[in-house]
Amino acid sequence: MSKTAILLGATGLTGGILLDFLLKDDTFNQVKLFSRSPVVHKDPKIEEHLVDMFNLEEHSDSFTGDVVFCCIGTTQANTPDKETYRKIDHGIPVTAAKLAKENGIDTFVVISAMGADVKSSVFYNRTKGEMERDVLSKGIPNTYVLQPSLIGGDRDEKRTGERMAQFFMGTFGFLIPKKYKIIQPETIAKAMQRLSKSEAAETRITSERIKEIANG
Repeated sequence: MSKTAILLGATGLTGGILLDFLLKDDTFNQVKLFSRSPVVHKDPKIEEHLVDMFNLEEHSDSFTGDVVFCCIGTTQANTPDKETYRKIDHGIPVTAAKLAKENGIDTFVVISAMGADVKSSVFYNRTKGEMERDVLSKGIPNTYVLQPSLIGGDRDEKRTGERMAQFFMGTFGFLIPKKYKIIQPETIAKAMQRLSKSEAAETRITSERIKEIANG
């Protein structure tokens, strides 16, 4: 039976790659996109909803399907205001999980980060940890929280710190433990696609495990 996927963050790096995978996947006959701006793709499977992502609850009637993929995220460099940062990295995924629960969607796959911890003194890690906690509290049967290490790939926006880290990890990768190694966005997207069709025992998926799932 064909399914409907809901994808948040399709205009981002990983989300865009995941969209490509879903459009080629016969399991899904419809992909609903919720975002602020349109994607460049033109495909009969796509149903675009251009919305204010901070008011996602206003679109509950359209937020229906079989699985939610949440690739929403920002950086401290792009969003220095902590309140706005939290609204993006915590508020949007948690609201999406709330709507999924209310609308009977039983699979929710979301990208978090390595180091996510509600008790962390680091704002970024604490925000991710609180997002994980609050998404999981919704009780969606098949919830998968991916915790990748530094994500590779080329982005349009300027992320100097990440580029430097990628260079260092690429050059001195042989010195870095496996769990800290760069992970490619294609790997994360493939793991998300596969997790949506499984009933894996894990809830939190580490970076190493993401690679294993993606490689089948």
